[in-house]
Amino acid sequence: MSKKTLWLVLSLLTAFTFLLSACGNTGGSTGGSTGGSTGGTTGGSQQLAVGIVLPTKDEPRWIQDETRFREALQQAGYQVEILFSQGSSAKEKENVEALLAKGIKVLIICPHDGTAAAAAAAAARAAGVKVISYDRLIRETDAVDYYVTFDSIAVGAQQAQYLVDNASGSGNPLYLYAGAASDNNAFLFFEGAWKVLQPKIADGTFVIKNSSEAVALQNKLDLTRDEMAKILGQITTNWDFNTAKNLAEANLTAATAADKGKVYILAPNDGTARAIADAFAADKDVTQYFVTGQDAEKASVQYIIDGRQSMTVFKDVRTLVKDAISAAVALLENKQPDSRGSYNNGKIDVPAIQSPVVTVTRDNVRAALIDSGYYSASDFTNLP
Repeated sequence: MSKKTLWLVLSLLTAFTFLLSACGNTGGSTGGSTGGSTGGTTGGSQQLAVGIVLPTKDEPRWIQDETRFREALQQAGYQVEILFSQGSSAKEKENVEALLAKGIKVLIICPHDGTAAAAAAAAARAAGVKVISYDRLIRETDAVDYYVTFDSIAVGAQQAQYLVDNASGSGNPLYLYAGAASDNNAFLFFEGAWKVLQPKIADGTFVIKNSSEAVALQNKLDLTRDEMAKILGQITTNWDFNTAKNLAEANLTAATAADKGKVYILAPNDGTARAIADAFAADKDVTQYFVTGQDAEKASVQYIIDGRQSMTVFKDVRTLVKDAISAAVALLENKQPDSRGSYNNGKIDVPAIQSPVVTVTRDNVRAALIDSGYYSASDFTNLP
């Protein structure tokens, strides 16, 4: 090979190597057990120095949020990295540390465990990063700047009001279920529901069938967190389909035929609602059931259409994502996001940006979820 030819080959190899290096730095999937991904747009777009940590990929709700974040960010021309903690507070902290190392300026985090996440928030604060607690509140720390959420008290209240509106007479069997005790939202949902249900329990409209702790407190409207924790200890589903199903089946096994018939069920979200509904539907002594839910998951929307789930509380994730991005942009521009109210996290009152929620039944499913553009009619069968 001549020197001229060799020089030409080496030049081409050098150029090719440089091209590969440049391509490798444009962003893409981040592998590993975090289940991370990056979202953004092509050349010249402004980069949003934001990292997002979501609790798990194993629940449809958080896949909805990831999808909406990605869509909104691409439309806005920003880039962001989204990591999943897969139900582990240790992995969550690792995810936060990885994002801090990449130089983010704003952290949006939905904690797996609200109290355990305080350490991750403190690490972000120490690095000069603003912290937005997303959907679930980080507790027992002053290192939270804003809380972007739906009105969690209203979620529980709407679930309970649906049960009240569909009850008549007295002695109606009431079965209570709740989310994970590690999630502050589980307390807020239950608090909202209890304040609607308690007067109707006290007057005999409902009779609690599956929690001795709730029965012991049935004449008290305003519960302390410790009192709610005692009840949640008996009725927690841990936001898990199988846990919910097993607990419902255990409750039904322990109940007599007189404790069944037409029953009313406070289920905390759609995944657990479907599991609980299936258990009650399979019991020959249950003649009719009313069961609540939240999140408007596609599977539960179909259950509602089919008459297998009674209602869901629709929380438009597009609005929540928009609020979170707007808050992040404001913080990056050294501005204060517009807050509406606050939530106490055990240490400080965290300024809150709250979004409204909507009760969805078979009667308004088309208007609420299809006409609004949230879902397509083709996603469902026998849509009314």
